[in-house]
Amino acid sequence: MLVARDDEKELLRSALTDEYSQFIAVYGRRRVGKTFLVRESFEYKFAFQHAGLANGGLADQLYAFTDSLKEAGLTDFSAPKNWLEAFSLLKELIRNQGHGKKVIFIDELSWMDAPRGKLITALESFWNGWASARKDIVLIVCASATSWMMSKVVHNKGGLYNRLTKQIHLRPFTLGECERFLDAKGVQLNRHQILECYMIMGGVPFYWDFLRQGRSLPQNIDDIFFARDAPLAQEFGYLYASLFKNPEPYLAIVGSLGRRKAGMTREEILTSTPIADSGALTRQLEELESCGFIRRYRAFGKKTRGSIYQLVDNFTLFYYKFLANGRQDEHFWENSIDSGSRNAWCGLAFERVCLEHVPQIKRSLGIAGVLTDVSAWSCKADPDEGIFGSQIDLLINRRDQIINLCEMKYSADDYTISKRVDESLRHKMSDFKRLTKTRSAIHLTIITPYGVQKNKYWSSIQSVVAADDLFA
Repeated sequence: MLVARDDEKELLRSALTDEYSQFIAVYGRRRVGKTFLVRESFEYKFAFQHAGLANGGLADQLYAFTDSLKEAGLTDFSAPKNWLEAFSLLKELIRNQGHGKKVIFIDELSWMDAPRGKLITALESFWNGWASARKDIVLIVCASATSWMMSKVVHNKGGLYNRLTKQIHLRPFTLGECERFLDAKGVQLNRHQILECYMIMGGVPFYWDFLRQGRSLPQNIDDIFFARDAPLAQEFGYLYASLFKNPEPYLAIVGSLGRRKAGMTREEILTSTPIADSGALTRQLEELESCGFIRRYRAFGKKTRGSIYQLVDNFTLFYYKFLANGRQDEHFWENSIDSGSRNAWCGLAFERVCLEHVPQIKRSLGIAGVLTDVSAWSCKADPDEGIFGSQIDLLINRRDQIINLCEMKYSADDYTISKRVDESLRHKMSDFKRLTKTRSAIHLTIITPYGVQKNKYWSSIQSVVAADDLFA
């Protein structure tokens, strides 16, 4: 059953009633549910459907495409020698079909783009020279290689420039959508458990589908990641290899970022990886960002220079913390409750979940409709100048001259602001005000799973966002 994709399904279904032919691109990271969305939206009824081969050369791709043509009903034809001939055969197949919309679904298009195969040239010819001149074609192309789709199709500067009629960037589920997904599966978890699961898996539906009824969350996590023959034990390697033809530099980048909680500048990435200082690094960073593995943010008060890159993909963080060294304990997650390494991971992973739910945080603060600018800020200690040294991962700068300085704190119960935390918060406010010289009012905001215990240090907090607010 399709859950939480109502807007995307409606956009796809509307193509059946549009007056003219439609060219739709669907893209998003691996396992996010693109193929399932398209199939469910059209009830598995296609005039033609095909999926590219993960590691096939041109001859293999053409052979598979030919086989799909046969499956769709085309007979008595010679095998195509190139993509132009292959798409010519697709035209013939469509011409032989009756009245009404013909939905053509080509999945994993990027895998079909073999070197010197001229796939995009043939796709341009098919759409520009034939399909767009008709009124009965719905052409849907799909790929997990988000960066490839963006450069080759969505932002194509050649014959496909501005030819898409619709596009869907299918993003991971939010916490609220994961809750709906589990309800549909009949898996009973409370919101704190769902939050912990999100800290591990992110919002990737394919991963959540492995959760089983009648198993506790720790048992489920052990089954999925740590047990013998666990279904996602090898997922990390497949994930990056499926998105990037040469995954090594991308893995070097995320591996380096995984060791730095606060993120790194481009220059710091260069010094910590074997990647050369060239346009390739810029492209690799852009591709990782477009796939949702990293975020690029600018420091408060800066326009473009000094961007910081930060690893935000929950599954990648979980892999580097607990799976990269090849854990052998099949009950590791059950046995590691309250361990030091797990507690440290909880704090970092919770912060990343919060950064993925900024719209929900704004809604909780009552500023969903207020123009805001989201950024981060840090400074190094300078005792001579009275600077303590601060790292602030989330600042919400509002048009109403208020800045929410957000402190994200993971806790298994009501969070208690200790004397040390209170001192740290005051130092951050002091550093920020002194160095940015902002005239806006600073509102300290605590984001924590269960809320904040009211004690003698409570009064400096202007607002609290709890986990329930992130499910909105």
